[in-house]
Amino acid sequence: MTSVAVYSYTHSVTYVADNILKSFKDIIRLSGLDPTLLVEEWDSTMLALKTWLASGHLTCVVLEVYNPKTDALIGRWDVDVVYGAAGDGNFWTDTDQIKYHIRKAGLWPSEARYRLILQNKAGRPDVRGWNSTSFRSTDGFVRHSLGSTIEHNGLGGSAAYWRKAG
Repeated sequence: MTSVAVYSYTHSVTYVADNILKSFKDIIRLSGLDPTLLVEEWDSTMLALKTWLASGHLTCVVLEVYNPKTDALIGRWDVDVVYGAAGDGNFWTDTDQIKYHIRKAGLWPSEARYRLILQNKAGRPDVRGWNSTSFRSTDGFVRHSLGSTIEHNGLGGSAAYWRKAG
């Protein structure tokens, strides 16, 4: 019986990690940016996501979009990780909700750059190529929550995006 639970959680980790990355690829592409950087770093990012989801250290995955000349934030998407949610054994990803909010947020300037940040609790295991960093300021931005967007057996993610206030 234990092997079934382990398999199920491993399966949940893989499903959630894969769908977080696919969601960010859609966000990048549909917001007018080139997803090449994300695709080039896919294997490294997937390893980090799966490692820290499995260990329970991952708290949030952040896509920061910024102006390369000023280094100022242009926009941001967050996926907050939810462990042990009251799952009913179903699995789903709400891509329609994400696409609706991408259109609502609008396109980013083509010269914008982006990076993914994986935020963790203290004591996380090391993953080669991943180091500490800090977030760009969200002063003057408003966070809009989409609620739960990815779910698999109680492991999931809740998405939100940031846009300029006013």
